[in-house]
Amino acid sequence: MSSVRGSNTKPELLLRKALWHKGLRYRLKSELPGKPDIVLSCYKIVIFVDGCFWHSCPEHGSLPETNKLFWKNKIARNVERDHEVNVLLEQNGWRVIRIWEHEIKQSLEEVIEKIFSALSVSDHVTRRYGVNSISLL
Repeated sequence: MSSVRGSNTKPELLLRKALWHKGLRYRLKSELPGKPDIVLSCYKIVIFVDGCFWHSCPEHGSLPETNKLFWKNKIARNVERDHEVNVLLEQNGWRVIRIWEHEIKQSLEEVIEKIFSALSVSDHVTRRYGVNSISLL
């Protein structure tokens, strides 16, 4: 498992490049719980790009044929940890966006729209990015 990439995966890089291209600036290195992939600190939004295998995607998550008990427990713990991290971040005033890797591969533009709809957008941001003001309340 040491050869498994934990950050800078292809889906993460595609998403970051698209966000940057749309003019949205972000942070990568963060000491926040769960080590989010992307931090939009001025909006208090964190983004995680979850791998379908590692985080038990309902569409694409499947267990390997060998060592099933190990993988079942490992992935179940990952899902449990994701929930714990979400709760902790939300208790500290952060909004959490979790995106499946397959969503980025299938429709990057829809993912970008999902992120922009989560922003509490000011008039300046609306003019700059061409999106309407939408709140998650």
